[in-house]
Amino acid sequence: MFLLGLVIACTLVASKLLAYTQSTNNAHPVLHFIQLALFVMLFGWVTAGFVTALMGFWVQWRPDPHALSLAAARRQVLRKNARTAIIMPICNEPAGPVFSGLRATCESLFESEAADLFDVYVLSDTYDTLIREQELEAFHALRQQLGERCRLYYRQRKLRIRRKAGNVADFCRRWGKNYRYMVVLDADSVMTGQSITMLVRLMEAHPKAGIIQTAPRACGVETLHARLQQFAGRVAGRLFTAGMQYWQLGESHYWGHNAIIRIEPFMKHCALAKLPGHGGLSGEILSHDFVEAALMRRAGYYTWLITDLEGSYEQQPSNLMEELQRDRRWCQGNLMNFRLINEPGFQPVHRAMLFTGAMAYVSAPLWLAFLLVSLGLRLLEPHVSSAGLFPWLGMSSTLELLWAFTLTLLFLPRFLAVIAIIGHGEQTSYGGTLALIKSALMEAVLSALQAPIRMIAHTLFVVTALTGLNLEWKSPMREAHSILWGDAWRRFMPMMAFVASGMIATFHTHHDALWWLLPVGLPLLFAAPLTVLTSESRWGLILRYRQWLLTPEERITPAVLVRAWA
Repeated sequence: MFLLGLVIACTLVASKLLAYTQSTNNAHPVLHFIQLALFVMLFGWVTAGFVTALMGFWVQWRPDPHALSLAAARRQVLRKNARTAIIMPICNEPAGPVFSGLRATCESLFESEAADLFDVYVLSDTYDTLIREQELEAFHALRQQLGERCRLYYRQRKLRIRRKAGNVADFCRRWGKNYRYMVVLDADSVMTGQSITMLVRLMEAHPKAGIIQTAPRACGVETLHARLQQFAGRVAGRLFTAGMQYWQLGESHYWGHNAIIRIEPFMKHCALAKLPGHGGLSGEILSHDFVEAALMRRAGYYTWLITDLEGSYEQQPSNLMEELQRDRRWCQGNLMNFRLINEPGFQPVHRAMLFTGAMAYVSAPLWLAFLLVSLGLRLLEPHVSSAGLFPWLGMSSTLELLWAFTLTLLFLPRFLAVIAIIGHGEQTSYGGTLALIKSALMEAVLSALQAPIRMIAHTLFVVTALTGLNLEWKSPMREAHSILWGDAWRRFMPMMAFVASGMIATFHTHHDALWWLLPVGLPLLFAAPLTVLTSESRWGLILRYRQWLLTPEERITPAVLVRAWA
């Protein structure tokens, strides 16, 4: 309630400022009302993210006593009946990286004191014949390497229904009764044996815990885009994650991988039915993890997010196009989940999660609409300008203050994240204080340049999901690192041409208004070069050599990752 009250209070103040600037001219009341309504929604969304990061900054200095305690779990005795399955659902993934990562996880698990509790399952939904043969070859090779130390199994599902959720459900039906817990991995997941064992200890110490989700750390891909995302997640991302942990407690997120699940209640209460109806928002639930967390909590079990457990890793998409392809699936899944927001028995926090999951993508067309409405008012009311600090923008000092306030909420979490790292004396792991600061500035600039591209793409994804239009947005395979110039031009040329035409038309009709378009228009005009350059490994490696965007895992690579990449 405190979070909601703070968001409402800040939004009311900012909306009052915008309404004050609108009161100077009522020539277009409908457009003014639309602008104000959009601003209220978007400013509330930005404020909620800022307050979450602020709480994450707070718990960096004063740990939350209500969160799960690793110290207490370390004293927990592991009994033989705490049997745990480690499952890795895969579908048409490159066999080499998948089984290399799994080998590293298994070898690390052998070094833990409770290795006998674990069995490992590779659950394949692969339908590509060549990849399936490679999987079988890699599986037999891995089984021979590990020998009797590891009970490793491979299952090829014949009836591939309901994607990953159906794959996991099939495992539970066949073998779930043999285990108390299961640790779910993605194809790019790597975990240490110590972290997996600690998850089991936490479950044993908290019998009402249904799901415990780790905060995986991104690592492994050397392209500039991937290194930007790794650095952002490692620096600012951990504030948001800690803030979510602070607000949600036992009603937290489940992201579908690098997490442990109590199998019995999961089998009883987390089965997923199809959403009724027709169109893109019906049928099989795509983002099953959020819904499974809500169902687990409805059954009386808690879902916890734990942020201080070391040894949980994943990979980031290697380029922007690959990231957007992933986001399209997430967008449709989160919009489908929004239909369940009134599901009986769901806790308020999980209802809020379903809302924020949808809002993460719906905010893109809202931002686009707000920018277009504001531009329209600027063109229709060119005389409504006053002596602000930047007269060529045609904004009053009050409106400039409002924009400054909004930008502060967007970028201040990055500053707080740097302060938290320096305050804890961790800057050496990021290359030193100067390297950390300049890397944070670079990440902020490049993130701002990529933001308009994401906005347009997410807007298309939302339109696709809501209308059923077949808007294609294909990307290279997962293992690809670099985008070819021809692919980038073909993908972005229609958007770039449209933006260029709009900016030329704006310049001819009201050239002063062009200043409004530059922060969004310029990145869109250079979308293809920006995507190609950030997809190349050489720039990522050059910057790494010069200690830009350095993360602790890059400075000193954990042993389990060395094994995975060997």
